[in-house]
Amino acid sequence: VAWALSAVAPACFSVLAGNRAIGLQGVHSTDLSRQSRSLRRATEVAEQTDIDVEQFEFQAEVSRVMDIIINSLYSNKDVFLRELVSNAADACDKKRFLALTESDAPPEPMKLRIKTDKDARILTIEDNGVGMQKSELIENLGRIARSGTANFVKGLEQDSSDVSLIGQFGVGFYSAFLVANKVEVVTRSFRDGEADKKSWKWMSEGGSFTIEEAPNEEFFGEQSGTKIMLHLKEEAQEYLDSGKLSDLLKKYSEFITFPIELWNEKVQYDQVVDESAPPPAEGEKPKMKSVPRSVYEWE
Repeated sequence: VAWALSAVAPACFSVLAGNRAIGLQGVHSTDLSRQSRSLRRATEVAEQTDIDVEQFEFQAEVSRVMDIIINSLYSNKDVFLRELVSNAADACDKKRFLALTESDAPPEPMKLRIKTDKDARILTIEDNGVGMQKSELIENLGRIARSGTANFVKGLEQDSSDVSLIGQFGVGFYSAFLVANKVEVVTRSFRDGEADKKSWKWMSEGGSFTIEEAPNEEFFGEQSGTKIMLHLKEEAQEYLDSGKLSDLLKKYSEFITFPIELWNEKVQYDQVVDESAPPPAEGEKPKMKSVPRSVYEWE
């Protein structure tokens, strides 16, 4: 997502997951092959969990915004979708510009995708725009340095600022916490060379955030992109409804020039033999019935 915030990295500390020691005591020759395979699997798992997780504190102004938004009684929470979709479109615009000015490779066709997971109560908004490097995650999703933002925050505290204007002050991303109690951002930057390309995950439940490498994360874009996963509050489950999302996207995408695809459930009907019907007479076809089947597709 293209972000327009300032750039001084806050202090951080690392938390390194420890690995369990693994040994091969008392291995019989007949079991060597099996133990060797087990050891390799255990080592692979250990390497996957040996990830450097860095924790950061939000800048004071961001913390104030977060506190206000998390505890907000603002009724028009739909604004979060407008802000995140707008940011995703900006990321695609920025990638197109960088491809023309700084890259030899043309950008892949760009678009936005929105998907829901009702069981996990997760709403995902993904783009294959410019993406972010680790330093940009720290700078853009942890600090505020735009003119007028301090006054906007002060107004929010005094109930004299309109939350719906949040995007005009460079803090639109944080509107995600109007509907989510945890937000994850996974991203891969268009600026990285192929040999240096890495994926990073930012995660916050408010108050602070963590960043770690995300080597196994999948993106629909081949070059770069950003995926925002909103773990919705119980009272925000309405945003898992594809009908509501479709209506909001029509409302907020008027000036978006990139396609927006919504993962939607459709019901199709299959014709199958009706096992409860009497057996067909000789020469007649068996009685059929329609059975509904859920089909998911991008549209």
